[in-house]
Amino acid sequence: MFEKLSRILIPIAGKLNNNRYLTVLRDAFMLSFPLTVFGSIIVVIINLPFLKGWMGDGNYATFSSLLNIAPNATLNIMTLFVIVGIGYYLSRSYKVEPIFGGMIALASFLMLTPFVLTQESGATIAGVIPVDRIGAKGMFLGMIVAFIAAEIYRKVTQRNFVIKMPPGVPPAVAKSFAALLPACITLGIFLIINVVVTLTLHNNLHDLIYHAVQAPLVHLGSGIIPTLIAIFFVQLLWFFGLHGQIIINSVMDPIWNTLALENYEAYSKGAELPHIITKQFVDIYTVGIGGTGMTLAVVLSILIFLKSKQLKQVSKLALGPGLFNVNEPVIFGLPIVMNPLIFVPWVISPMIVTLITYFAMTTGIVPPPNGIQVPWTMPLFFSGMMATGSLMGGVLQLFNMAVVFVIWFPFLKIIDRMNVRKEQEEELSQAAIAGKDQTVGM
Repeated sequence: MFEKLSRILIPIAGKLNNNRYLTVLRDAFMLSFPLTVFGSIIVVIINLPFLKGWMGDGNYATFSSLLNIAPNATLNIMTLFVIVGIGYYLSRSYKVEPIFGGMIALASFLMLTPFVLTQESGATIAGVIPVDRIGAKGMFLGMIVAFIAAEIYRKVTQRNFVIKMPPGVPPAVAKSFAALLPACITLGIFLIINVVVTLTLHNNLHDLIYHAVQAPLVHLGSGIIPTLIAIFFVQLLWFFGLHGQIIINSVMDPIWNTLALENYEAYSKGAELPHIITKQFVDIYTVGIGGTGMTLAVVLSILIFLKSKQLKQVSKLALGPGLFNVNEPVIFGLPIVMNPLIFVPWVISPMIVTLITYFAMTTGIVPPPNGIQVPWTMPLFFSGMMATGSLMGGVLQLFNMAVVFVIWFPFLKIIDRMNVRKEQEEELSQAAIAGKDQTVGM
């Protein structure tokens, strides 16, 4: 059965993993990671529960208003970072000047963005970009425009529709002139698109894409069933030695990150969080408990309860990295890859934990993730508290780890017995060989 599955899945996974656009999208989101983590740290500081009582209302209001510039300049404008990343990495993959690809993609997106802010009173202010257009609401349009703009830029460039400067001109100047015609053509196309949409549909592409594409996809991705399917395939691909996170998250990250941004925007305004499933929900409550498959419980159970010397040696090596959610030593050392005895707990544990987490947050036992970016290497318990802004977020992680232990333990005992028996047979065999050598020597 596993051989048949591998013959089907490995070619598909290989194509997804090597897909140019999915790779670019993954790298673009990682480009924004250090910036959004900084903004998230400031949000955590601003919302420390004791600060308001310690400072007083007036001083706390001044303190928070001064520090709020950090999340406004990072988390709230994440779409801009993703656009620049897509333009940059896609251009680089085609071996054309990447920095111009990133900047042209950003300018193309702004070409379609209405510089008008509508106030609650109905009045409008011209020359202002609403933050939601460059945050969660503009994410999908930003990604679409960035890919198209970078493709136009590279095609024009590769067809030599460029201005070439004579030798001796400084490289920076030569590159700027080389990008001039591709930039003008690309931006001209998007300007025409904006004019046509505005005049014919009396609308803007932001609202059209949001209602036609982004809202339905986000609604679908926020459901528990699609999330369970995604987690199932992550585990299944890892079982065959393929990096399930890279492959599946390349498809799901745009949806999960958009959900996280919408939660953060609601959180920063003090409103009710609209989503339970977000990027943090998936990362903190699956990867955040020892790595993919939540194997920290597996490592600890081997060290404490099992007897096999081989398993204990692997677990000793895996404990340190596992505390920071790196578990390749377990995946390839236990091994988990292509091990039929481990297939069942490996696949079902994350799915059961996801259901438990979803139930806990749906019922209000634990708050949903607030959209704050938490490094995936943040240790257990602390990551849960940061993601939810609540002690219960960390407690839920500990409870989930206990669930993983209960699911895995019977299977680990079977493997332990087999390994102990094999180790004893090897020891007896070595002792017999040593005894024969002594006899021969006498």
